[in-house]
Amino acid sequence: GRLEAVEQTLYLLFNEGYKASGGDRLVREELCTEAIRLAEMLLEHPAGDRPRTHALLALMLLNAARLPARLDAEGNILRLKDQNRALWDWSMIARGLRHLGEAAAGEEISEYHLQAGIAACHCTAADFESTDWPRILRLYDRLAEIDGSPVVALNRAVVVAQVAGPRAGIEAVAGIEDVDRLDSYYLLHAVLGELEAELGAYESAANRFRRALDLTGVTSEQMLLADRWRDCEVRCRKACG
Repeated sequence: GRLEAVEQTLYLLFNEGYKASGGDRLVREELCTEAIRLAEMLLEHPAGDRPRTHALLALMLLNAARLPARLDAEGNILRLKDQNRALWDWSMIARGLRHLGEAAAGEEISEYHLQAGIAACHCTAADFESTDWPRILRLYDRLAEIDGSPVVALNRAVVVAQVAGPRAGIEAVAGIEDVDRLDSYYLLHAVLGELEAELGAYESAANRFRRALDLTGVTSEQMLLADRWRDCEVRCRKACG
């Protein structure tokens, strides 16, 4: 009866390692490693040997495999499109895909299944440009049916922008139910900043990045946002002559 609570605890533990909620270290790999170890132990127990547990472990492995490429030599965060995929742990990706296959047994489709499916799309793409964004969007559509949170809707809007362009992404953000709840969430402003910059609206984008910078407490994210803010400020000045 406590299985789902245990799975959720491991999921949160992994997420804190994958992206720390504050401090100088964005990634705490030891937390990810421990969450994976505990998930593997859970699968060894008869109560935990379930498709959704396989899906959870697949999600962890597929995301952890990309950790070596998430930061540059100075510890600054790298966006997915800027990562060196040769640094990804391909043996870990293979393990993750095997567990995702095991997760297909039965009829249940959990949030872990869908998130692992999204991670698998990223891990199996040869490069950022060849990512199967329409498939990822379909997975997000199904995830939104299970988890209707504004954060999931924001992540979906990012994918909409990849499929249909930045203006469609901005419209998807505007259509998020209770979007005002995200006003203090730095990623809302970072996402809108990126989309507005793609449209050449550099002044608005700079303001968004400045707002996002004020809202995040993770050093490496602050550095990335500061770079994006300065870049938009420079582009804005050039555009204004």
